[in-house]
Amino acid sequence: MELIFITGIGTDIGKTIAASIVTEALGADYWKPIQAGLEDGTDAASISALVANPSIIIHPETYRLNTPTSPHIAARIDGIYINPDTIVQQIPDSQNKYLIIEGAGGLMVPLNEDEFVIDLIQKLKAKVILVSKNYLGSINHSLMTAAICKQRNIPVIGWIFNQQYLNYEEEIVNWSGYPNLHSIPFADKLDKEFIVQQASIFRNNHSNGL
Repeated sequence: MELIFITGIGTDIGKTIAASIVTEALGADYWKPIQAGLEDGTDAASISALVANPSIIIHPETYRLNTPTSPHIAARIDGIYINPDTIVQQIPDSQNKYLIIEGAGGLMVPLNEDEFVIDLIQKLKAKVILVSKNYLGSINHSLMTAAICKQRNIPVIGWIFNQQYLNYEEEIVNWSGYPNLHSIPFADKLDKEFIVQQASIFRNNHSNGL
């Protein structure tokens, strides 16, 4: 089973939407090992509402934290210690070719006092899809994310751009050296129909897999 980790250049840039598209396109399993914040619903619940393929399995979180904040703080509030090794030990057992893993925030989000999301990625030995969203400063954040991936020898498959915007995507691709896997257009309504449509485009563009 190939592990594909979805991370982004920050928080609220569309990781869950990107994960739903890739999960639907590949007929993959989905796993969000760390969920910080439960009151407004979970990312796993969002994925369940957005994907249409009945064969998709959404695996339960390893850590469910109550407070919608940095995982290390949310864990501290709940009296829990996030151990990346525990997450690695609990990789879901599946016969699927792909497991899509959604991260929390960006690469340098702390999980405990010493380890970050990027450390978890390396322990999982996962390949990475980076999600970028256009806003003032997003080019800087995108290129810094790409730079630390190269510094740490993280195997990056490419970019998914959320809310397609002019040619900033092409510039980030050229400057980072990572390809554009998909551009998600702006949508007034994010629903199952939209995800299935975008997944079909993604699948047609990557018919040989990732």
